[in-house]
Amino acid sequence: MAQSVERFGLSCALATPFDESGQVEGAKLAAHVQWALSQGCDSVTAFGTTGEGPSLGIPARQTILKAIADSGIDLRQRVLGGVAASSLHEALDQTAILLDADCRAILLAPPFYFKGVSDDGLFAWFSSYFDKLGDRARDVILYNIPSVTAVTLSVDLISRLRTAYPQIITGVKDSSGDWAYTQKLLAAHKDIAILIGDERHLAQGVRIGAQGAISGMANVCPDRLKPMITAGQESDQVVRIVEDVLKFPVTPAVKALVAHRTGDNGWLRVRSPLMALSAADASRVASAYDAAFASKAA
Repeated sequence: MAQSVERFGLSCALATPFDESGQVEGAKLAAHVQWALSQGCDSVTAFGTTGEGPSLGIPARQTILKAIADSGIDLRQRVLGGVAASSLHEALDQTAILLDADCRAILLAPPFYFKGVSDDGLFAWFSSYFDKLGDRARDVILYNIPSVTAVTLSVDLISRLRTAYPQIITGVKDSSGDWAYTQKLLAAHKDIAILIGDERHLAQGVRIGAQGAISGMANVCPDRLKPMITAGQESDQVVRIVEDVLKFPVTPAVKALVAHRTGDNGWLRVRSPLMALSAADASRVASAYDAAFASKAA
């Protein structure tokens, strides 16, 4: 099986800024990427859950990658991209954009429309995906986020896929929020990059072998997350703000925090079917952030 060459570290699961017409604001996103990297992130991940990736079509994805590259950021070293589609052909189209841009890695979610699917069915889908990519297939991080996809990537399925495609799968992002699952995943697969999506489990996961995180909270407090990854150091403040964020729809709440951090309410905008937090709820989540981090609100 493939071995990780270097520790993964912290990747910011980028929020995506939209203008009043719903178009991606490329320059604003590129500036946000520069900020995240300057604050200790090792990389950024575009088109993920926090970035509203499933709502971004091919043109928007191309706009985002071009804006980041034009700002001088090395996509091969610094930028991962999410792929989320139920159609195999759409998943391949999304992947081609990332490979053509020479991005660092692909964060690949399972097909999510059909529910109650078997490991055999998922194995067949992933196998078709890898086989159709052929020699281009590389650096795939499997994305387990059953709260969104309603599909769990079982540890046994991950083992089957790694056995069949040992040079392609380099990691797993675990956003299950299920600590028992995380422990089982690390026991079986910590020779690759196991990444913790629920920041409440991050430090504990690192202490038993996780290599880092692709984190939505890195949009607002990467400096607080970094010691959790480099030293397995617990942070009551991070746990507290995550629990406060989870009281609201998560992506709009994270964007409300970015708006609070930057003073730019344009960050509140989301694409339907998501809705921006109300002014009252945005104020509540901002106040929770200030309370968690005391004087470090900006």
